[in-house]
Amino acid sequence: MSKRVLILAGPTASGKTALSLHAARHLDGEIINADSMQLYHGLPIISAQPSESERAAVPHHLFAMLDPGERCSVGRWSRAALDVIEGVQARGRVPILVGGTGLYFKALLAGLAPVPEIPDAVTAQVAALYDAGGIDALRAEADTVDPVASARIADGDRQRLMRVICVARATGTALSDLQAQTQPLLDPDTALSVVIQPERDALYQRIEARFDRMMDAGGLEEAQAMAVRGLSADLPAMKAVGLPPLLAHLAGDLSLDDAIEIAKRDSRRYAKRQFTWFSNQHGDWPRVRTLDPDAQQRELDDILSPSFPEVAR
Repeated sequence: MSKRVLILAGPTASGKTALSLHAARHLDGEIINADSMQLYHGLPIISAQPSESERAAVPHHLFAMLDPGERCSVGRWSRAALDVIEGVQARGRVPILVGGTGLYFKALLAGLAPVPEIPDAVTAQVAALYDAGGIDALRAEADTVDPVASARIADGDRQRLMRVICVARATGTALSDLQAQTQPLLDPDTALSVVIQPERDALYQRIEARFDRMMDAGGLEEAQAMAVRGLSADLPAMKAVGLPPLLAHLAGDLSLDDAIEIAKRDSRRYAKRQFTWFSNQHGDWPRVRTLDPDAQQRELDDILSPSFPEVAR
């Protein structure tokens, strides 16, 4: 059947922006952001957002839409993305979701558990449990209230263990039971999903070179503007890959050279986690295996042509 949504995923610095523009031109498409950091304004360089000229070439959605002082849940992004997808399709065009935040794609294609907001009092209770007994106390409680979910959580993953306990205490229902009730938000049969997954060492070299270009383009000044705001380090935007070491440098805690090296290291580690996610979660998605832009376009066209007849014409 003809697909009507394209998902283009991949690790940082893999060429998603350029390839999405190519796809948009071929499919008469509009680009929808699926990167958790590119949602925020004030970080166009550090989060590698499309340039003004790239955004002017075809319609772009959900980029730089939030203040860095805000938090954006997967559910909030999903609702916004579904609204945009509906609008793009109503215009007779193809939605092209582009990004590296794997959880966003999973939410669309597998669904979200119907979990209500957790009261602050419950969150405080579970935080107190951790303060009193550490990770072992969390694990023991999670094993009691939701052994299925607890078994899926790696040792030391405090955040996910706390989430399991909070949900059980707030709702009286195990998170694993709620997750079993999920339905896809987007019909998987209507989407073609593609991953850019090049050779890892080549990507690491590109990551390092790109960060040098970011610094030349004003990345440090961008970090300085964020530092002036005095936002909490716990906010998602303040954890953008590359930003924390630059902020540490501006605070006098690191030399600039050390900050740059740490930022590059963190970027490589982030790419490695993305590789692992897409391999484990979406191993059946077709792959674009090269970093060469022209070759990427040819590989993508070969993947698209059976599902999008307009590419073959």
